[in-house]
Amino acid sequence: MQILVDADACPVKEIIIRLAKQRKIPVTMLIDTSHRLNDGYSKVITVDKQADSVDFALMGLLSRDDIVVTQDFGLAAMVLGKGARVVNQNGLVYTNDNIDKLLMERHIGAKVRRGGGKAKGPSKRTKEDNERFEAVFSKMLDLGE
Repeated sequence: MQILVDADACPVKEIIIRLAKQRKIPVTMLIDTSHRLNDGYSKVITVDKQADSVDFALMGLLSRDDIVVTQDFGLAAMVLGKGARVVNQNGLVYTNDNIDKLLMERHIGAKVRRGGGKAKGPSKRTKEDNERFEAVFSKMLDLGE
């Protein structure tokens, strides 16, 4: 098992590293060329700044026993298709039961924006978001060991 992180805009990298180090689980952070990252523990893979470059690189590394951290619903759907586990930065575990609804909501939001409307953006990150992520992610790691 390894942890793969869509790390460009991931606000919980420190939590991921801390929990992975405690359990000696390898972590790979994937970023594009507009970001820099060196946490002293994870392997960092930098890809071109093209649409979905990180997603394609991550999928090429993914195996069934892995855990992925991403806020990208499309990537989450592909990860689920490979049978791996996936969670977002707020502790939402993506499943085959909720991914279709999430993808539909993303589609509707994009449609509204294309029509000139405004879709509600993400809420400001809170301490509770970090705590929820840590609890859920820790449990996922323990189940995978």
